[in-house]
Amino acid sequence: MPSTIRFYFDYVSSNAYLAWTQLPALAERYGATIEPVPVLFAGLLEATGQLGPAEVPAKIRWMHRNNLRKAARLGVAINPPVHHPFNPLLALRVSSLPLEASRRAALIGALFEAVWARGLHVSDAGVVEQIADEIALPGASLVADAQGASCKSALREATSAAIARGVFGVPTMEVGAELFWGFDDFPQLESFLAGSDPLDPSEWERWSGPARPSAVRERSGRKPEPS
Repeated sequence: MPSTIRFYFDYVSSNAYLAWTQLPALAERYGATIEPVPVLFAGLLEATGQLGPAEVPAKIRWMHRNNLRKAARLGVAINPPVHHPFNPLLALRVSSLPLEASRRAALIGALFEAVWARGLHVSDAGVVEQIADEIALPGASLVADAQGASCKSALREATSAAIARGVFGVPTMEVGAELFWGFDDFPQLESFLAGSDPLDPSEWERWSGPARPSAVRERSGRKPEPS
């Protein structure tokens, strides 16, 4: 049966950018529709007590190399953003506006490309206006509408709803009640769409109960006492 892929994203995520370049072809193969959902990644991190990749130097170094490998394999342009991390609120709010589906998809693609290929700073209202104008959308009007209370509220509500559904990072692809996290989870997403999900429900039951930890990791910064 045709599915809807709900795509949770934030422009600060390079993996969300890579995922967006590949998602339309994947959806088309399985007759699925894409429902893009802008969310504030920082809000997800705060809700789940995580650090972002840019806050962990070893992780961000690894991620940069990993992204370059993936982009080369995909034939996708990727360049260092002009600022990172940056404030994505304006770009996310513009993307939350009620546009016709194809125009909204074009805007999202243009904003991702602006950050991750063109080195443009989408925190700047003039830049966002220019990007929209380039794809024949009314940039000044969209930027003005994005400053409205209803648009700001829509982004907050979308982020809260995502958290309530178990979303903890971006990109996340949701199909029915299933969540697939990160561009690297595309093979699992495709298996699910193809009806060949290898997940054994009975095995999942064994893993889905509450854990019984035997120890608690020190989080105070103190070294553990010797045993």
